[in-house]
Amino acid sequence: MANSYDLIILGSGPGGYVAAIRAAQLGLKTAIVERELLGGICLNWGCIPTKALLRSAEIYHYMQHAGDYGLIAQQISADIDAVVKRSRGVAKQLSQGVAFLMKKHKITVHMGTGKLTAPGKLEVTGEKGSEILTAKNIIVATGARARDLPFAPADGKRIWTYRHALVPPEMPKKLLVIGSGAIGIEFASFYSDMGAEVTVVEMLDRVVPVEDADVSAFLEKALKKQGMTIHTGAGVEELKATANGVSAKIKAKDGKVESAEFSHAIVAIGIVPNTENIGLEALGVKTTKGHIDTDAMCRTNVPGLWAIGDVTAPPWLAHKAMHESVIAVEAIAGNHPHAMDPRNIPGCTYCRPQIASVGLTEAKAKELGYEVKAGTFPFIGNGKAIALGEAEGFTKTVFDAKTGELLGAHMIGAEVTELIQGYTIGKTAELVEDDFIGTVFPHPTLSETMHEGVLAAFGRPLHI
Repeated sequence: MANSYDLIILGSGPGGYVAAIRAAQLGLKTAIVERELLGGICLNWGCIPTKALLRSAEIYHYMQHAGDYGLIAQQISADIDAVVKRSRGVAKQLSQGVAFLMKKHKITVHMGTGKLTAPGKLEVTGEKGSEILTAKNIIVATGARARDLPFAPADGKRIWTYRHALVPPEMPKKLLVIGSGAIGIEFASFYSDMGAEVTVVEMLDRVVPVEDADVSAFLEKALKKQGMTIHTGAGVEELKATANGVSAKIKAKDGKVESAEFSHAIVAIGIVPNTENIGLEALGVKTTKGHIDTDAMCRTNVPGLWAIGDVTAPPWLAHKAMHESVIAVEAIAGNHPHAMDPRNIPGCTYCRPQIASVGLTEAKAKELGYEVKAGTFPFIGNGKAIALGEAEGFTKTVFDAKTGELLGAHMIGAEVTELIQGYTIGKTAELVEDDFIGTVFPHPTLSETMHEGVLAAFGRPLHI
């Protein structure tokens, strides 16, 4: 039958389209259902276009500090419309790339809104009407969307989610960012570097609260040095759009409430899974706070129904969704993939300075009962960092003092998002301190801070 498949994937984000490709490679007749744009939020409205914006801001920052490198750059200015246009072009290119991959692997794409109607059945409603697709296995990869403040939903004009912040109707002059997770702090960094006056409000006691406490403290100091105002242990009790901006009431950690005016506000307080109206209730799919419950192979409690990515449990990261997609498809194909260990999933935040980490923080390791050895090596001790003019940051490692196992690694500084994978491989391979210490790191590179970070944990750093 034309609409009968071995596997149907609902959603074409990083998890969905990678699942489709791997399924096709394994010889499964595969279809993918997408209601908007191939590539999902990540490629079109998330990971990729934000990095394009941040790259523009980074270059703008360097141009403004050309004198630090013995260069002369005059009459420097930024065109926010052109910056956004470049970002949208990058997103479009990658979405078209996903479309090419679907054709290359002979994956059928059904554009429309999908809804589960029975085990193995999916109704797709598009511009040309509805059709029923059938498959022995279906993967739900519908992702998530930004969470609104209950008392101040985003209007796209003055109060924004990340999606609005990617295509701003105008450049903010005075910006309020609510939430200092990866999304909030990246937009705070972008708009600050582009010239906006930025205030960040974080409900918890430190910025980027999922990171190691030393990283949070360093970043807060760096952001304040850049000119940002940071409120931690604080909350926004009222937010109202006005004709000329946004009025807010901010409750500080001491309980005092102050009123403030901003031109715009970005709300970055978490996500809501896209699980409504896709037929989960009728099939009896188990969820927790809206997120679909799965086992280690990404199976739901309904036979033949699988789920991956942001629609399931945290961490909500594109690379986690991609890895889950391969696990699920391999299991569907009858293979025996390894389950994913959440402790081996790296996290990256592309603010300035960048943040990257994998595994346990020092505090969490101690809380779990480990006797730890932790060491920190500052970028100021690294020749390449000094030559780059990027001596701000450090590398920190956390080891099990008894076994030498790497428990966690935490980095802040230039290009650490490109470096963290070295530690991630080490954790996945269950390497111990001697493996890292005995590895030759090229000189001069920023990666040498990784070597020194291990040496520091064992009391033998060479360059501090």
